Amino acid sequence: MSATSPAEPLLRALRYLYRLPMLAWHVLVHLPGVMVLMVRGGAPAHAAIRWWARGLLRVFGMRVERQGTPLAGGTLFVANHISWIDIIALHSQHMMGFIAKSEIRGWPLVGWLTAQAETIFLRRGNADSLGQVMGEMRERLRAGRAVAAFPEGGTRDGTALGVFHARIFTAAVEADAPVQPVALCYGTGCEAQPIVAFAPRESFMANFVRLLGEPARPARVCFLEPILHTEHAGRRGIAHTARERVAQAMAAA
Repeated sequence: MSATSPAEPLLRALRYLYRLPMLAWHVLVHLPGVMVLMVRGGAPAHAAIRWWARGLLRVFGMRVERQGTPLAGGTLFVANHISWIDIIALHSQHMMGFIAKSEIRGWPLVGWLTAQAETIFLRRGNADSLGQVMGEMRERLRAGRAVAAFPEGGTRDGTALGVFHARIFTAAVEADAPVQPVALCYGTGCEAQPIVAFAPRESFMANFVRLLGEPARPARVCFLEPILHTEHAGRRGIAHTARERVAQAMAAA
């Protein structure tokens, strides 16, 4: 049933009615146990994060479908960026450290959770911070740890795929690490991308609440053919190929 149906407001209210208790249970009951495992670290923590992320997606009515297999070890994962929920979708399948703005570190609870989830914090507009982030990415990749980035540089409106900026691929080239593109597709045939995306001037909380009332839909995470920097002419060639593979996967969905 479409969102313009006269019955949609009632259906949305009913979804809130049963999803809000699910959300409360997932946060208040499940999360504390996950937090304990996160403090301990290692494989149990990674498994707990994947489990919790899949559960959160279910709360939002999203049925995760995975295609392909994420590479093990030091890999740079790059994906199209629609919304905050992209991070949850990726974490539901594989543990990887994301790059996030440094302000998040100071948020109550959320800051601690993101830090424990191996996030790399970036101070926007600070050249020194960017250099430190690139260095941290390089060292993690060399140490065999996965890192994830959104090379479009920010969220999009869901109607088109943005340019993949080449600089983010420098760490993979310097660390001699593979790059694995990931296509994130919401809804059958990716038709729900504009719905999941942030509306103009929509805050995180407003988007969170709106998505909580949306109809159930699939969330497809497609791990595509990896790219080795030796196969391309530097980071620009990798960026072009990664974007091309993501675009092709979305078109074929």
